Amino acid sequence: MSLEHLLRVLAGTLSAAGIPSMLTGSVAAAFHGASRATMDVDLVIDPTATALDDFVRRVEALGLYVSADAAREAFAHCGMFNVVDPETGWKADLIVRKHRPFSETEFSRREAADFFGVSLAVASLEDVIMSKLEWARLGASGRQLEDVRALLRIAGDGADRPYLEQWVDRLGVHAEWELVRES
Repeated sequence: MSLEHLLRVLAGTLSAAGIPSMLTGSVAAAFHGASRATMDVDLVIDPTATALDDFVRRVEALGLYVSADAAREAFAHCGMFNVVDPETGWKADLIVRKHRPFSETEFSRREAADFFGVSLAVASLEDVIMSKLEWARLGASGRQLEDVRALLRIAGDGADRPYLEQWVDRLGVHAEWELVRES
């Protein structure tokens, strides 16, 4: 299974289960022009409990690995669970949308896109940047800041700087923002 195929399967299965979703993370950064090697896909989802159970059944029927217990736990705590293709090792991190202003705004700003021939919603450039700044603050990896630098370089004057500055303040990612702005 390739990245394109995994995206197609997940987008189709989420849609069939009635779950709104949004591509984010490094694959969304690649959509916006800052590509790098990765073996996982990050999707923010906004399911109901019933829709999530339906999604899990559909994914299992396709031969992909998913833990129903982990999915329910993620739903209960706005956390994350995985879907893995056991044949190729491709992994999808499905992140249940948090109930906070940034996450609600980010999800409402998602953009319909055609990526690798797959119709799905993608986080806006600015929201990918903010997400990566948060992951960097949590110590996820220096690659998050490299991605942000690349996205800012690619966007140039096209990035909505007032929007970014507003969320830098509200999310408390000043130190990370200064690191990427200085480069």
